[in-house]
Amino acid sequence: MRWLAYMLSRFLLKLILGFSTRTHILHRERTRLRGGWMLAANHISHFDPPFLGVACLRKMDWMTSREFYAVPLLGLWMKAVDTFPVDRERPDRASIRMALERLKAGRVVGMFPEGGIRDGERSVLNGAPLRPGLSALAEMSGAPVVPCVIVGSDHLYAPKKWLPFRRSQAWINFWEPIHFQGEGKAARAEFDAQFASALHALLAELRAQFPITDLDLPQAAGRRKGRV
Repeated sequence: MRWLAYMLSRFLLKLILGFSTRTHILHRERTRLRGGWMLAANHISHFDPPFLGVACLRKMDWMTSREFYAVPLLGLWMKAVDTFPVDRERPDRASIRMALERLKAGRVVGMFPEGGIRDGERSVLNGAPLRPGLSALAEMSGAPVVPCVIVGSDHLYAPKKWLPFRRSQAWINFWEPIHFQGEGKAARAEFDAQFASALHALLAELRAQFPITDLDLPQAAGRRKGRV
């Protein structure tokens, strides 16, 4: 039943995003990876999970901020599509345990290691540091991580982008899976650096192949809502 709910939701989101946005995807085939693994992406808008869920070739179990579950219908739908809550303000052992269980079961866990929407100078794409968590989960699980960059999804905060014939553009790129090596604090720091380097390389590849401007990069809220 949950698989059906997920696939129906994915189909509807694909229709909606196809109407509003032209999405360019590079290296989509890297999301065919078998077994349990993590998709870790930068986070620039509330529209990122739908975009990435449509782009990925495997079903995603998203780690989602617990605040969304307080909305009755939204919370019910999110549980139906196999998301699970995480407390972004403090260490959440329950969400870590759930992620480890799903990875062990061969499922794909999606997460945003920046710890929430990060735009402008707060974005890892603009050099901001990662919050701790991804490297620790990679170390504990032994599961590979597929880095991902998404750009342009925040264009949809501008109401005009939803009008007919005003389709915006979004760009998504997937990296090769990376594996945690070693143990301890130094190994986690090295893994975080490798992950951040992958994101910057992904963005550079997108900018080399598509006419992405600086205005397409993560913008502060006051600027992104006024973009046309």
